[in-house]
Amino acid sequence: QVQLVESGGGSVQAGGSLRLSCAFSGYTYSNNYMGWFRQAPGKEREGVAAIYTGGGSPYYADSVKGRFTISQDNTKNTMYLQMNSLKPEDTAMYYCMAVRLSGSILLGDYRYWGQGTQVTVSS
Repeated sequence: QVQLVESGGGSVQAGGSLRLSCAFSGYTYSNNYMGWFRQAPGKEREGVAAIYTGGGSPYYADSVKGRFTISQDNTKNTMYLQMNSLKPEDTAMYYCMAVRLSGSILLGDYRYWGQGTQVTVSS
């Protein structure tokens, strides 16, 4: 059974940092896309960052470039999202996703996603 479990969310003030983790199990890790998307109440889903597990440069939404960093630890079956210089507009539920089925890398359809972790940034 495939599982993706996010952790690391919380409440911070603007300018602060958080590191999200996504622990995954139950599927073949290699040579597919994994990433993060977020959704705030009343807003559309926004792809935040993604990586190809076989290597290559990561992908970022323009809104987070230079502030967020996606990474993976193969030995721990875990993906991370380091978020620095957080802004109130980063407030959202953050979900990890895995195995892109179709569409763009950041906004396409993914086969698996987790339950989400809440990030709240106050001004």
